[in-house]
Amino acid sequence: MRGVSSGWRSAVIVALAAAGCAPAGGYGPPPGRAEPANRRFVNPGTLAALDGFTHAVRVGFTTYVSGEVPLDSTGQLVGRGDLAAQARQAFANLALVLRIAGNEPSDIAKLTVYVVDLHPEDIAAIRAAAPTFFPERDPPAGVFLGVAALPREGMRIAVDAVALAPALFRPLSDRR
Repeated sequence: MRGVSSGWRSAVIVALAAAGCAPAGGYGPPPGRAEPANRRFVNPGTLAALDGFTHAVRVGFTTYVSGEVPLDSTGQLVGRGDLAAQARQAFANLALVLRIAGNEPSDIAKLTVYVVDLHPEDIAAIRAAAPTFFPERDPPAGVFLGVAALPREGMRIAVDAVALAPALFRPLSDRR
């Protein structure tokens, strides 16, 4: 390593040592490893799914919900051209998946709303279509994102969430 400063030489040595510690197949679980016992996949049979995605995965006390879209139980798009109608359907699907996973809208810690061709006035329409998900007091962390397209033609909205299971008891500091 002639001509390399001692700081860079140290960084290269650390990087090489770290690379040597990585398993041959990368950082994923080793081959043959069993699924964690506390992982549950939620795929309601009464809810249309997009190919390649699970509606939700619950790991321990956390539920990760994929982007729920405005499809009815037969897979038909609801509210073509009507963002409010599509928002009602997408949030109804989200509520169903949460309920099956053992959660409710108030358990959501993070909510992401994807809207095709998002305009500022769309936000009020979406909030009005699903007020349970946007409480005035203590709403979830979240973001509205404008996107170019969604998985099916005519879809305007998709919503995903991360929810935490409600506590089974209150901490001593909260008891009165």
